[in-house]
Order: sequence, then structure tokens, then C-alpha cells
Amino acid sequence: LVPLVESGGGSVQAGGSLKLSCAASGSIYGANCMAWFRQAPGKEREEVARIYTGGGGGMPFYADSVKGRFTISQDNAKNTVYLEMNSLKPEDTAMYYCTVFSGGSWSSCNLRSRADQYDYWGQGTEVTVSS
Repeated sequence: LVPLVESGGGSVQAGGSLKLSCAASGSIYGANCMAWFRQAPGKEREEVARIYTGGGGGMPFYADSVKGRFTISQDNAKNTVYLEMNSLKPEDTAMYYCTVFSGGSWSSCNLRSRADQYDYWGQGTEVTVSS
């Protein structure tokens, strides 16, 4: 699956939209837990959204701060996970990272909310939202 390559970041005004892409080098379908994290200057890396690429109930997961505005999805044919971001706010400004944990079950992915629980990371794509 590695490397992971993020793209789609940019600068938008509040209320705008962006769609981030995370392209993997291999098939994403199956027993993989993939997530988007973000890190703003001076802050810790925080989880934004998570998806178990093999499907399953209770997924995907969203942080409360983005619920209803962001959507994580997968395109198995393109080996890509997306993060569609709508109604963007200045507080969404951060570097956004894609990450993956290969293997494991849907239930273990349900609990994988910390950055230190993931194996591989992309280089990040920057999102800036102005007021």
C-alpha cells in the first residue's frame, strides 16, 4: 500500500469545499484501516475520519468537529481514499495526512483512533481556510 500520496489541498474561503485524495501504491480493498489526520501549527495531530476498507457496520468514523461536513470514501479501482470537505471553517486549517494500518479486523479498526496506532503516513497536503 505504501507509499501514500496525498493531494487536493489548497486555500479556500470559509464555507468553501475541497476534496483531498490519498493514492496508495497497491490495492486498498480488504483488511486495511485507513484514516485522515490533521495537524495545525502548535497543536497535536488529531484524527478527522477513519474507514475500514473491507466494509462493516459502524464505519466510517468522524471527529465531532467535522461530522456532517466531511465525508471519507474509497475507490477500490483507483486505490484511493478521499476526504470531501464542505462548509470549511478557519479552524479546519491544518496539514492533512493520510495513514494506513494493514491487516486487522473491522472491530480493531473501530478502536484505532490514535496516530501511534498507524504504520505508514503520507507526506501531507496543506489546507488553509480564510475567514
